Amino acid sequence: MEYLTSMKLNTSDDKIIEKFDPKKAELRDPEEGLYGIKIVKPNSIKYFYFSESLQKRQLESKARAVLKKLKEAKEIQKAIVNKKKLPKKFRIDNELIEIEYSFRTKLEELSDEEAIELLKASLINGREGFFCLKSSKDLTLEEALKIYRRKDSIEKIFHSLKNEIQIKPLRVWSDDSIYGAIILGFIAQLFISLMRYEFEDLKHRSTKFIKKSLKNLTLTVNFLKNGVKQYIFANFDKINSLFVTRMSEIS
Repeated sequence: MEYLTSMKLNTSDDKIIEKFDPKKAELRDPEEGLYGIKIVKPNSIKYFYFSESLQKRQLESKARAVLKKLKEAKEIQKAIVNKKKLPKKFRIDNELIEIEYSFRTKLEELSDEEAIELLKASLINGREGFFCLKSSKDLTLEEALKIYRRKDSIEKIFHSLKNEIQIKPLRVWSDDSIYGAIILGFIAQLFISLMRYEFEDLKHRSTKFIKKSLKNLTLTVNFLKNGVKQYIFANFDKINSLFVTRMSEIS
């Protein structure tokens, strides 16, 4: 059987990355800054790519992770200095477990700039922007990427519908039931995508967290004696508050 799959990069690929020269590689997409080379082996072919736009996104993601880790370390350091209990999110939340905490952060001997550089060194490995495909068939760089992206988009759609949107029912016996479940799933996914487009804070939030936030939001309608309806919203959080605020502005 023929195959085309994605390979996880590891230390064995670092030598290829070190020698990768965009000037010698084949340019596949000028707008994305996408370059690629083929590595032919006896039983398979590797399609090795570097994307400038992917590198930018991955470095931005790791920069957010650096700031998050620094913030967590500062919270712990503050608790240590003030001789207080650690914030609850750093403790084990189980009444049946007794544990004594002993924490020490490196912030005592490092400035913020030095701490950030240390975190960068641990998170950034030099593989940012690179990805590799492997196939049993000899394709062009463009063909391999096009086929994989089509396959990958279908897999992501199924993953989102099944595991994030969680369309129900999954067991059906008629075409209409299948179409109905998929349409509802599509509308839900479209609604969440529009929220990501509308609110900057949600662009990097996963679908399941946005969905959970919206499900927690409740509306109670009180019918008063004079026929007036009283609407009471409850269970607000950072995500669903954005949605309610925008809806109130529109209305």
